[in-house]
Amino acid sequence: MFAVVEIAGKQFRVSENMNVSVPKLDAKVGDKVKIDKVLLVEDEKSSSIGKSVVKGAVVEATVVEHDRNEKILVFRKKRKKNFKVTKGHREEYTTIHIEKIKP
Repeated sequence: MFAVVEIAGKQFRVSENMNVSVPKLDAKVGDKVKIDKVLLVEDEKSSSIGKSVVKGAVVEATVVEHDRNEKILVFRKKRKKNFKVTKGHREEYTTIHIEKIKP
């Protein structure tokens, strides 16, 4: 059984007992999180697709850790103008463990 969920504007394909890195959530480590924006639920026998979301479907997860990704460098240059700028940032993410998918 797997589901497609939307978290922070991004879609993830998840299944039970799976760890997923998602954009940072406002939850502490060990907290239970319920994700109700389930776009698709599929098991061996049937699948259900919502027009926007599947009604009544919930994915339960537990927050495992918070961390930051590798640094992303952004380099800008204008030729013949003696202009160079290097900037960078690290995006924060949360690792969650999928426990149950309730269709």
